[in-house]
Amino acid sequence: MTVTDAARVTAVQRRRAFVLLGSVQGTLIFTLAAIAVPLPLIGRAFDLRRADLILLSSAYGLTFAGLLLFGGRLTDRHGGRRALTAGLALFAVASAAALLAPGIGTLLAARFAQGAGAAVIAPAAMAVLRAAFPCPTAYGRAMATWGGLSVLGATAGNLLSGVISTLLSWRWTFAVPPVVALGALALTPRLLPDTPPSRGRALDLPGAVLATGGIILAGYGLVALGDRPRSPVGVLVPLLAGAALLAVFGYAEHRARDPLLPPRFLRDRRRALALAAIALGACGTSLTFVVLSLHLQEARGWSPMRTSAAFVPFAVALIASGRTAGPLVRRYGAQAVTTAGLGTAGAGLALLGLTGIHAHASYAYGLLPGLVLLPAGAAASFAGAAVLATEGVPQQHVGLAAGVLNTAMEFGPTVLFAVLLTLGSDARSLATTAAVLGVVALLNQRAK
Repeated sequence: MTVTDAARVTAVQRRRAFVLLGSVQGTLIFTLAAIAVPLPLIGRAFDLRRADLILLSSAYGLTFAGLLLFGGRLTDRHGGRRALTAGLALFAVASAAALLAPGIGTLLAARFAQGAGAAVIAPAAMAVLRAAFPCPTAYGRAMATWGGLSVLGATAGNLLSGVISTLLSWRWTFAVPPVVALGALALTPRLLPDTPPSRGRALDLPGAVLATGGIILAGYGLVALGDRPRSPVGVLVPLLAGAALLAVFGYAEHRARDPLLPPRFLRDRRRALALAAIALGACGTSLTFVVLSLHLQEARGWSPMRTSAAFVPFAVALIASGRTAGPLVRRYGAQAVTTAGLGTAGAGLALLGLTGIHAHASYAYGLLPGLVLLPAGAAASFAGAAVLATEGVPQQHVGLAAGVLNTAMEFGPTVLFAVLLTLGSDARSLATTAAVLGVVALLNQRAK
């Protein structure tokens, strides 16, 4: 075999590894988003209130976000491929339980377990990706594409869930994750490189418990706040407990010998703004999916199939922007692309808030402009921010970087999402998110 042939084989192996890992990453976000369109059907099946529906929608993301830092540390300690295999196994079992759930209690438990499996998979997949693309230039190109996979997975979840719910049942939207997980389990030993563990690193179990408990309790309290309960106890207790746990977590991390999240990791201003961009972009897209899905079906009486069809332009704009984001990052730099993407996504959200959720607004003039601008900007900002958030990270901290990046990705659709729902109206929530995206875009452009 010639040197050229060997290089070609290596390129093919890397491409196959990226396709496998990308499919898994997209499925994790598909699982987060696929429940949005069938939410009214699930609510009628189990006689749920709006707050119950929001909790069901957030359950997966709460454990996903809460456990991601710990999942990143597990990846660094035990190796990416081993952690990926364990996470896929848990994710497959939990997804099968969601598919077969006889009641809301089982379905909620399965969604929480899915999030736990995803919290191990996401950082492990990025660690294996780094091993598959050891060249910094090639890894940067891979990350620019990787950044758009989450929005693509979310869009696929919204489109396919409506079709599946109409033709079969809302239950079958839960069939996609176990199929992908089982396929990835079978292909991982053949297609993915192994990654060396760092067994000298401690797991920081106290930090993991504090971070997970704080995020879940605070997120749950915010969800309950969105329902405006008569008694404040159900809101204040989890909110205050969650805030207290997160405060203790921050203090403990400063004193820990080997912290779960080293404070110095977030002192880089460009990295911190990139993570904020990822969180806000994910929040904006998630908010749009849930708000519009409920609005179109409850206020306008649309079917799940028609609701999914409304997001087709969203998918087209997303794919088109995702294909051009990588070359734009290489030509103009990740910072400029992130700024432009945030501004464009903010404009799309502002339009949706002004015209999209009025009962008599037409689809062409009220919804379509925002459904094109938002995904175009989100895909570009995700691509640029993913590069900014991971550049310069040494191999032994790849799991940590992946955990932090994915925490930002899940923090948006869970905690920030719940905060925005307390503002009193969907239009106000969309407009506020748009304004904050604009502020982060300006700060990002000026960051050094």
